[in-house]
Amino acid sequence: MASPRFFLLTSQLFPFLLLFITSHPCQAQNVSLSLYYETLCPYCADFIVNDLVKLFDEGLISIVNLRLVPWGNAVMQPDGSFVCQHGEYECLLNSIDACTITIYPDVDRHFRFIHCVERLVLENNINEWVHCFDRTGLGTVPIDCYKSGYGNLLEKQYAAETFQLNPSHEFVPWVLVNGQPLREDFKNFVSYVCKAYQGKQVPQACQSSLPVPLMNHTFKKANLSNPVCYAK
Repeated sequence: MASPRFFLLTSQLFPFLLLFITSHPCQAQNVSLSLYYETLCPYCADFIVNDLVKLFDEGLISIVNLRLVPWGNAVMQPDGSFVCQHGEYECLLNSIDACTITIYPDVDRHFRFIHCVERLVLENNINEWVHCFDRTGLGTVPIDCYKSGYGNLLEKQYAAETFQLNPSHEFVPWVLVNGQPLREDFKNFVSYVCKAYQGKQVPQACQSSLPVPLMNHTFKKANLSNPVCYAK
């Protein structure tokens, strides 16, 4: 049976979820961009800190619905526990990210926190991650979310979503634009986003973007020029 603490936390989360549902209607013309990642993969950290952040330059985020899915190459055990590729600390941080995304659904807010954490990964200073709440102006409710067990529930949902990917992810970072995987070309995501956008309000970032081939399901597996963390 769930503890009283769990129900208290759930009641605290409900206003955030309700606000998200009522104030963030789906923008039909926006391009869907999904990142499947794990917190301690150094190549995910590099992509988030040095590449994905470009979404917030020159108005590109205005045409993108960004989804961050912090599960990556973790494995679900028969007893419901998780084994993460980079150890238990990664499982903790994945859950913290999941809680932060849920409690602070505005993408500008939760991305700032995740960007801060991943920068610490690159700096080999990850033990300071808790300070990212202060640095980004967020409260520490996600820590309570994790301690209550709700973070694990969110992670199970992300696990199910990751397992249902078709085609299956081969590595992280695994990037999808409008449901299509970019595979080894993930660092070129800006060009794919700009090509996929069908609206009239073209941001500055797309006015100088180079053309890319049409996306399809016939990608051939190639030697990766960008290092990744492979799924086992």
